[in-house]
Amino acid sequence: MEQFVEILKDRRSIRKYKTDEIPEEKLNELLEAVQCTQSWHNNQCWELVLIQDQSVKEKIQKTVPSINPGFKAIVTAPIIIALCGKVGVSGKIGKDFGSKFGKDWFMYDLGLATQNLCNQAHATGLGTVVVGWFDHEKAGEVINLPEGYELVTLIPVGFPDHKGTSPERKSIEEFTHHNSF
Repeated sequence: MEQFVEILKDRRSIRKYKTDEIPEEKLNELLEAVQCTQSWHNNQCWELVLIQDQSVKEKIQKTVPSINPGFKAIVTAPIIIALCGKVGVSGKIGKDFGSKFGKDWFMYDLGLATQNLCNQAHATGLGTVVVGWFDHEKAGEVINLPEGYELVTLIPVGFPDHKGTSPERKSIEEFTHHNSF
């Protein structure tokens, strides 16, 4: 089995996909990766909308700026996963938010879920790209997002049509501090 850190090192944003459909088994593995994600007080504030209908993908694409590098992936990937979060439960203890980041802590939980999903996709031979630059309100209307939830990201998923290249990374010494900043 490939070491986890090798999966992390090899994963890239994929924006071009083959037309092959994603087998149900692989899709379920992605959903299980989200299901087992840690979250604040185990609130599991995420909700996923699986978009496979081409007409819905086309409506979603209209909410993405055409200069966004993920623009074409919205309609060419076999599935788009819209990752949404319930607002007001993550980071909260009783009546008060326990984190200084308060009501925004759900973004941390959704970030963890996104990372789990994308890493699991890569580990099973699928590609993903995290699309965050779009009109969140209009896209929320397309998927009938209920009040009290935020649509945070769109994640096209499919079999990669290419292998991404590795960008330059900072050295560990550049971002690590010991005992104080």
